[in-house]
Amino acid sequence: MPIKGRLTAEMWGDMQEKKTVDVIIPVSYPDEKLQKILDRLEKQTHPVKRIIVINTDEAGFPKNLRWPANMEVYHIAPEEFDHGATRDMAARKSTADLMLFMTQDAVPADTHLVEYLAKAFDDPLVAAAYARQLPNEMCSFVERYTRSFNYPEKSYVRTQRDLSLYGIKTFFCSNVCAAYKKEIYQKLGGFVRKAIFNEDMIYAGRLIQEGYAVAYAADAKVIHSHNYSCMQQFHRNFDLGVSQAEHPEIFAGVPSEGEGIKLVKKTINYLIQKRKIWLIPGVILQSGCKYAGYLSGKNYRKLPRKMILWCTMNREYWKV
Repeated sequence: MPIKGRLTAEMWGDMQEKKTVDVIIPVSYPDEKLQKILDRLEKQTHPVKRIIVINTDEAGFPKNLRWPANMEVYHIAPEEFDHGATRDMAARKSTADLMLFMTQDAVPADTHLVEYLAKAFDDPLVAAAYARQLPNEMCSFVERYTRSFNYPEKSYVRTQRDLSLYGIKTFFCSNVCAAYKKEIYQKLGGFVRKAIFNEDMIYAGRLIQEGYAVAYAADAKVIHSHNYSCMQQFHRNFDLGVSQAEHPEIFAGVPSEGEGIKLVKKTINYLIQKRKIWLIPGVILQSGCKYAGYLSGKNYRKLPRKMILWCTMNREYWKV
């Protein structure tokens, strides 16, 4: 049971003070957004203990970056990078109560990001909490609606009891910006060490299976969005399908297509309401590419190696 409602103001303050937070950011050839992230992390209402940056390829790290005093940078070679293992390497360097993982293009929307993510852990069942992702100024009309579907205005907490209603969506926890309780992370072994993609959802699924909860903290906000092409969607969803095929202990028997179909229907209805019917064929085409990629990835073991390498967005993963 959440304990937030039973806390006095003094107890609340004490609990907040006890939660130390390390921010972990894997980067590769970062642009100016990284400086924005660092600047805004310095201004957070809940202080950040350390900022741990894992950079892929030292040659691509910006020389003119202004480092906060609490920032550490570790360089790895491109062939060493793995979505799961690299993040786990950073996690093992953390000494905080909470580890906040971010990507190099997720910019805090305000000064309360860390505060509101930390607050989610006042519920003792919560082992992970992820932030709301707001569209950037370049975001397309359709993608803006998709953001609002995947990241609504209202917070919630998911547990095992939600599997029958939400299916695979119960495991959703995007580490574009997500915090994890270090003690539980260590206890369960953390992210898988070899991951083509989707390491955040795999770990969230494990948390749910072990009886913990995953929180969506809608008040914690980052600016993050992409306008992917149809082929980019195909490649991304191929790797998503591969990740699910490789981890049946998490995904087997959990309904996975329902939320995607719901999103397509809602998006088309929204475009009709907004009288932007000409955008509907693009939605259908993108959705078809997503599903084709996902289905191919789920069945990758039946595909020849050349086709796998064409379908994937992560060729390094397939190197023996």
